[in-house]
Amino acid sequence: MTLASASAPRTSDDIPHRVPVILDTDIGDDIDDTWALAMLLRCPRLDLRLVTTTYGKAKYRARLASRLLSTAGRGEVPVGLGAGGLDGSGKQAAWVESYDLARHGGPVHADGVQALIDVIMASPEPITLISIGPSETVAAALAREPAIAGRARFVGMQGAVYRGYHGGPVCPEWNVKVDVAAARAALLAPWREAVITPLDTCGLVRLRGARLERLKRADDVLVQAVLENWRLWSGQATLAALTESSVLFDTVAVYLAGPGETPLLERVPLRLGIRDDGTTAVEPGGALFSVATAWRDLEAFEDLLVETLLSGRA
Repeated sequence: MTLASASAPRTSDDIPHRVPVILDTDIGDDIDDTWALAMLLRCPRLDLRLVTTTYGKAKYRARLASRLLSTAGRGEVPVGLGAGGLDGSGKQAAWVESYDLARHGGPVHADGVQALIDVIMASPEPITLISIGPSETVAAALAREPAIAGRARFVGMQGAVYRGYHGGPVCPEWNVKVDVAAARAALLAPWREAVITPLDTCGLVRLRGARLERLKRADDVLVQAVLENWRLWSGQATLAALTESSVLFDTVAVYLAGPGETPLLERVPLRLGIRDDGTTAVEPGGALFSVATAWRDLEAFEDLLVETLLSGRA
């Protein structure tokens, strides 16, 4: 960029379009949801409109989401308590032990299912719904208002097509198998577009070595909050004991939610069905998905994840 262009006034054409998104998450179980929410908050092209919880434990999950939003300076983002029940806890409970959800800076919706519907139906442009947990809340929203499918783009961390966990044989993936009926209702709905990262790609993402050390050294409150939650989740006494992240499945869905191309991933159109055991299988009569089946450059994605988390833009 030249000095002249840097000093020129910006026009509306110069401002990148921000994609409006909802995050539906089971944050508080696997730690990857916490990493994914932090990544989303640092993505300048994504405009987070609502976080909803799913798969029960709604109060615990909402408190985690609320405190992380507040830490990032985004406490105005609404939080919705989703389907599956209010009570329950998890490994990150100590981080919100004294945190009162009443402190949240934005709306807290007791009926997160309706909040999800309302945001989608009120939006003048299609919403991207990022689903990184079991599908109970999304399925409940579709049952209440089927029209949301035609007004939203679905991006999910869901399923396994050609490879399973750790690159092994195909197997039922957690977000699908724990509630197959809800997964069928949500994934096979007639969305404007349906995009998924199955275990084939998201199941390979870990941070190690220099990438992880950069995060540990960072003087950044959001990054440090993620690392502290990771330490609590792992059960380690110190952060120094952690030398490799767990698999960061959900971060890939955040990458897929962005506008334009996703050059680091191979994506192919596939028709998929969901079997009774939760296996996602290629079926000629299945629903059409854009499926991230392989990495073009996994290391570049891991670099991108670190750079995004360290960008300081919330």
